[in-house]
Amino acid sequence: MSFSSEVKRELCTGQCFDRDMLKAELYGMLLFGKTFSENSIVFTTESAYAAKRLSFLLENLYMPIIERQNALRVRTGESRLYRISVVDSAECKKIYEDFGHTASQITRRVNRANLSSEEFSSAFIRGVFLSCGSVSDPMKSYHAEFCVPYKNLSVDLCKILREVTECDFTPKTVARSGSYIVYFKGSEQICDLLTYIGAPIQAMEIMGTKAVKQVRNNVNRRTNSELANISKVVSAAVTQIEAIKQIKNTVGLESLPDDLKEIAYLRLENPDMSLRALGENLHPPISRSGANHRLQRLMEYANSKENPND
Repeated sequence: MSFSSEVKRELCTGQCFDRDMLKAELYGMLLFGKTFSENSIVFTTESAYAAKRLSFLLENLYMPIIERQNALRVRTGESRLYRISVVDSAECKKIYEDFGHTASQITRRVNRANLSSEEFSSAFIRGVFLSCGSVSDPMKSYHAEFCVPYKNLSVDLCKILREVTECDFTPKTVARSGSYIVYFKGSEQICDLLTYIGAPIQAMEIMGTKAVKQVRNNVNRRTNSELANISKVVSAAVTQIEAIKQIKNTVGLESLPDDLKEIAYLRLENPDMSLRALGENLHPPISRSGANHRLQRLMEYANSKENPND
């Protein structure tokens, strides 16, 4: 089951007994659905939870005769499409007009009279999400969107979201394939949205996933940093050993002064030892920078083939 399906399941299992709240939710579902007019009401969705919720709201608020149809989508062969329609046109007109709409309206807009409080706005946006919303898997990305069929509706939705006092919503819009997408980026905005419309459990799931990803990224960064440091140490050690072998094969290590001879033998015996460890194993011990200085003198000698005593 997709993450969006989990969100819609949570939204549809919430308990609410306030008729006006249920009506605001139904309004969001119908207004942003496929067809909503005085002659026809048709709601189409891939979510079985949303289809069941719409049937419940219609039956409890208006008791119309409805028709349910299920079919497999041709393109996917697996995704089921649910279609809920109000059969009687007279009942369509009754519902349409009860939400304050008339046949004279040229374009579909949100009737703000149905959203007289913040609670009603929350229920309305919940209905809109059940109708045309989706959320990506938080393991992959942070993206939530509403696929709105009309530009004016997308403008109205953005305005309603920005007016929410308890959240600082900043929705963005983009046109895509004839629809208007109202979307959010960022885990904080999406968590606030899901909590606001009634899906706090899935909001917490996003926060938990984000925490796991942050820990994983920190571990990866630390591991990569350590591997890079190890690679540098190994690369430097290889160069140092080659220089020491060159001295050994030409003038011999015994020709070196005691301080360089000691660190030369120690490096040959311990090719993977860090500079700090090399310095600590000398007699007397010296600092990391001191060990590095002696090795640099060895390499300069090997390169110039000059006696380091000069």
